[in-house]
Amino acid sequence: MEELLTEISRHKRPAAFYIKRSIGLILLLAMSATFLFSAYSKIDGENAFDNFQWTFIDLGISNIVAAGIVARLMIGLEITLALFLLAHIFLRSFTYKAIIALLTIFIAYLLIIILKQGNNGNCGCFGERLSMTPAEAIIKNVVMIVVTVILMYVYPVSPYKNQPYVAMVLALVACSTPFLMHNIYIGTAPVPDTRAVNLDLLYKYEPKPEVDLRKGKHIIAFMSLTCPHCKKAARLLQIIHRQYPSLPVYMVLDGADAHKKAFFEETQSESVPHIFYQHTEEFTDMAGDGVPAIYWMDNGKVKYKSKYAYYQLNPAFMISWVGNNN
Repeated sequence: MEELLTEISRHKRPAAFYIKRSIGLILLLAMSATFLFSAYSKIDGENAFDNFQWTFIDLGISNIVAAGIVARLMIGLEITLALFLLAHIFLRSFTYKAIIALLTIFIAYLLIIILKQGNNGNCGCFGERLSMTPAEAIIKNVVMIVVTVILMYVYPVSPYKNQPYVAMVLALVACSTPFLMHNIYIGTAPVPDTRAVNLDLLYKYEPKPEVDLRKGKHIIAFMSLTCPHCKKAARLLQIIHRQYPSLPVYMVLDGADAHKKAFFEETQSESVPHIFYQHTEEFTDMAGDGVPAIYWMDNGKVKYKSKYAYYQLNPAFMISWVGNNN
């Protein structure tokens, strides 16, 4: 009996070991929860996911379907890392390193956003659930990197049996979840339309559009300053305009002066060519039954009409249409 107690005492770990492991477990659970919340906030709700996938249009992907696929894979990666943390999958050899690499990429992207657009608006890191400026998101990511480095030293769990198979199952579940929650829209073309829109009404009052929208090809969006769908479309149009400034996009905005500031703060679309047209009867005559009404016009004649749905405002199709002489 005495020999058994001696053997147990010999292998007894110091208190510092258990303190480190306890701290490590708490930090690991916090990191996993952060990644899960980040992924959930981007897929819970149509607007949240749309705003996130438009980020990749802002990065130069011109096809909305491709941007959507990349967005889903990125969300799947966040879920994968969260599950790998919880299941202790290859922590030191892969998971910790992957987290640091991903957060570093996020920081680089946020720095570019600040340089190009300033530290304004919601960066979208937590969708619409928790608003953060790009600078606040950078601080959050730096803190997460520091926590990950700490975990590398205080929580270095060794690999266990059948770990590769568990990893494959978890990765498959994680990456398929965003695709199951948000279907991919394949139809990317606007709807052919031939309704008559009297653009002469835009030149009836002052101020008038600086460009003659009755000549050449133009994509004209009639929007209300208080319409939520209009704000959604305006947000996408400003991303497209910033990436492809040569596209002839124009917004005709109707609404009271009191709503202008809120509209532009939410959509960041003030750089898109536009005019405030506060003659409601004539505006309705041009826009039709509802807004947003987005018309693809060639020499004053309607060729297509887009709904506010993002898949009908596809930059690749817009570029093709503008460059086509037919």
